[in-house]
Amino acid sequence: VMELFRLIALVWKERRTKMQNLKFAFSSIMAHKMRSFLTMIGIIIGVSSVVVIMALGDSMSRQVNKNMTKSQKNIQVFFSPIKSKDGSFTQKQSALTLSGKEEDVHVEPPKTQESWVKEAAKLKGVDGYYVTNSTNVTLTYKDKKVERASLTGGNMTYMSAVENKIIAGRDLREQDYRDFASVILLDEELAKSLFDSPQAALNQIISANGYSYRVIGVYSSPAVKSAKMFGVGGLPITTNASVAANFNVEEISNIVFRVNDTSLTPTLGPELARKMTEIAGVQQGEYQVVDETAAFAEVQQIFGFMTAIISAIAGISLFVGGTGVMNIMLVSVTERTREIGLRKALGATRANILVQFLIESMILTLLGGVIGLVSAAGLTTLAGALLKNMMEGIEIGVSLPIALFSLAVSASVGMIFGVLPANKASKLDPIEALRYE
Repeated sequence: VMELFRLIALVWKERRTKMQNLKFAFSSIMAHKMRSFLTMIGIIIGVSSVVVIMALGDSMSRQVNKNMTKSQKNIQVFFSPIKSKDGSFTQKQSALTLSGKEEDVHVEPPKTQESWVKEAAKLKGVDGYYVTNSTNVTLTYKDKKVERASLTGGNMTYMSAVENKIIAGRDLREQDYRDFASVILLDEELAKSLFDSPQAALNQIISANGYSYRVIGVYSSPAVKSAKMFGVGGLPITTNASVAANFNVEEISNIVFRVNDTSLTPTLGPELARKMTEIAGVQQGEYQVVDETAAFAEVQQIFGFMTAIISAIAGISLFVGGTGVMNIMLVSVTERTREIGLRKALGATRANILVQFLIESMILTLLGGVIGLVSAAGLTTLAGALLKNMMEGIEIGVSLPIALFSLAVSASVGMIFGVLPANKASKLDPIEALRYE
């Protein structure tokens, strides 16, 4: 029983000592409010910078994964003069095709028929298809002009396949394709650029590189905001026959098969490419499918590398803030020499003094970390609001792991840079300290 009481007394004494150290730390910080805040500025800037960068990097990475999952529902097939083993388009083949150094590169590609694509789409697991062509045009209406607009010509299944939403007017109809009508759909941003509103654009005649088109509808799409980021003026849509006839391009230059079960994509892609090759009856070259996995992995790697580099640069401010904490703590030790001597004379051990100043240093940096975290939360909210106007669906915020990591880093900075001042304080001779003026 006596041993139990002794153990309880020791635990209570230890707890009381820790509470006293916390009390001393807060008393010292509150006694010099302005000095403490100025000391924390480096930590605040460093933590907020690192947190914002990590939050942006994490959000971008999640967006890439989201886009990858979405894009796996689209199996893009095209003709290549260079044959592959399984119908997959490799980087080496891409380089050869672009350089034109291989003899097979000069193979004349077949004129793709939509009937071939429709037949290939009957394979089990394929939920639909669409074919398109495109060209860059300058759109004009009276004295207004939009350059670098990417005019897309799609077949009848295109609009429903890409899930564009009509917000004014109507969609393309079978009669438009049958009559080779010069009609066009404008995206919402493009309609606002040329007209006062989407409704005002309906039935107006606009010019695309000199060819007249009547606006029959206005649509909205997440792809438009992404295109704006790369300087594309707009994404107007018409029939692929109209684009082919007016702008001297192939009627079908892009073939996309749609699947809802993305687990089928790796096996179904090469199978579709082989089916297209068989239906087309080509003897040289073949149809192939683009493998986007490597491209997305490379994009993620680039994002990760950029995040690491910028975080390392932001970490320099944490180092500068840490040296500021060390400097102030050394000043604090000098100012409180008599206090340290008095505590030692009353029985405080070297460990007690060491822990006291370490706790004070850690609390100082932790407070800076909390303020930096709050600032980072505000900045990421602002960044999220700005990026949502450019990238549909992106979600930016400070996650719990990032918040805990930032607080751990700020506490570690306090511990590392507080060791030297704390060690100096713990080594003071009590008699000499009491004599200090």
